Amino acid sequence: MADRPVLLLGGTAEARSLAADLHAAGIPVVSSLAGRVRDPRLPVGPVRIGGLGGVEGLVGWLREHDVAAVVDATHPFARTMSEHAAGAAEQLGTPLLRLRRPAWQPSESDRWEQVADIGEAARAVADRTVAHLAGVDPSGMDSAGRRLRVLLTTGRQDVGVFADNADAWFLIRVVDPPTCPLPPRHQIVRSRGPYDLSGELTLLRENSIDVLVTKNSGGDLTRAKLTAAAELGVPVVMVQRPPEPALGTAVHTAAAAKEWIAHLNA
Repeated sequence: MADRPVLLLGGTAEARSLAADLHAAGIPVVSSLAGRVRDPRLPVGPVRIGGLGGVEGLVGWLREHDVAAVVDATHPFARTMSEHAAGAAEQLGTPLLRLRRPAWQPSESDRWEQVADIGEAARAVADRTVAHLAGVDPSGMDSAGRRLRVLLTTGRQDVGVFADNADAWFLIRVVDPPTCPLPPRHQIVRSRGPYDLSGELTLLRENSIDVLVTKNSGGDLTRAKLTAAAELGVPVVMVQRPPEPALGTAVHTAAAAKEWIAHLNA
């Protein structure tokens, strides 16, 4: 596959690191970004932005560009793109690698409520909202008559599932502003990681946050919010990752991905 390119799917930090490594090693690579972020951090080397047209569109692109291998380094919750990558690779017999950062694991100091998906997270927040207003907050604090204050860091596309909760207050942290319906009581904070512990502690304290809602994205760029929540005794509603496609090899680091690609070249 000496001169045939690798298609690298995803705008994650791991994807950018791998693109830089492959570029430095002289291995042709094209990075493909979904285009959901207005001003994405771009990797080294050639980049395409926008959808590929599902499985059939991706099959056509792989054939047209004589792609040697596909590396799926998308966000752990980008389930549709991962399924499309697996489907296209299976059709063509193209080698497929999944580059995924390890999921976060709770420690003894963490107070996690682990839920299967974003809908279950919304239901968990609704239950906590009712309990909070009734003065039986799970933390044991006297919360009677005070609205539950939620830090929501699940991404702008999932905010809409919380829109029916009129009794809690939401601090919604996003990179780009949401375009879906929003909860009646909310504040938008636009920012992009990485975040440090000091800043996350300040955010939780100054906004009197009662519960953090997030996805199990893994990695170090946003881990500080979990450490801050544990230090302050703030419970976390943690959305678990969707199942991965069965096809392909999985690695956790850009270095391991580069080694896999080098082995294909050997």
